[in-house]
Amino acid sequence: MLQSYKPALALIQQALEEDGAFSDITTLSTVPAENWSRGRILARKPGVIAGLAIAADAFRFFDERVRVELLVQDGAVVQANEDLILLEGPARSLLSVERTALNFIGRLSGIATLTAHCVQAIEGTHARIIDTRKTTPGLRLLEKEAVRLGGGQNHRFGLNDGVLIKDNHIKAAGGITQAVAATRRMVPHLLKIEVECETHDEVRQALAAGAEVLLLDNMDVEMMRQAVAMIRQEAPQVLIEASGDIGTNTERLQLVAQTGVDFISLGALTHSAPNFNISLEFNS
Repeated sequence: MLQSYKPALALIQQALEEDGAFSDITTLSTVPAENWSRGRILARKPGVIAGLAIAADAFRFFDERVRVELLVQDGAVVQANEDLILLEGPARSLLSVERTALNFIGRLSGIATLTAHCVQAIEGTHARIIDTRKTTPGLRLLEKEAVRLGGGQNHRFGLNDGVLIKDNHIKAAGGITQAVAATRRMVPHLLKIEVECETHDEVRQALAAGAEVLLLDNMDVEMMRQAVAMIRQEAPQVLIEASGDIGTNTERLQLVAQTGVDFISLGALTHSAPNFNISLEFNS
């Protein structure tokens, strides 16, 4: 029984077609149609696992005869050489889906594992790790879920579910004051208005305009610390996000978290996560 929702099934089909799985020349040439095999998917290093559910559905989607047993669930912390999935079914089907399934697990587990590292790096501080929209086209929902599985939180999913006034919006609107005022007239009262600020003067303008969230972008640590102190004094209810090439280095994350920001948004979680090493091995 397929577990994924309809968009994920469309993604599975697209990925399998992209890989030529439905006309796998090598497998069709070398493996008899009647051959039945058992196999296992295992982690090659420690980390946080994500993507097992969609990988399992890739096998089931391709061939409903394939039996899939998940030995751990998405979000589990695993050790090197730990078995994740047991497979049984037509050898041709297992071989033709192998790379697509491993790509899903490797990509998403890499994101979950990197997120867990960043969350651990700022443990004990007030700040929380969040993602951005710097995701792989078509994979955003899966990649943002992988961030959550790694212990992070999601920023807005798309342009239509949150207000973030950035530098080019400000330029096009004629200034921070004008941009916030125009937005206030447009959006529902339940949506917070966030404004990107690169200088202390922009912080002051955003506070005066009534912004409810400030994004401190591309500030060095000392400048950020001063901006946080200013905001806490003038508008303690305002939420503060740090962003802008912060990276995933533990020391750097700790320094940013210690400025007192509420959130640290990291595009690197989804655009620079290293692939997690996963393999499929046949038992018979």
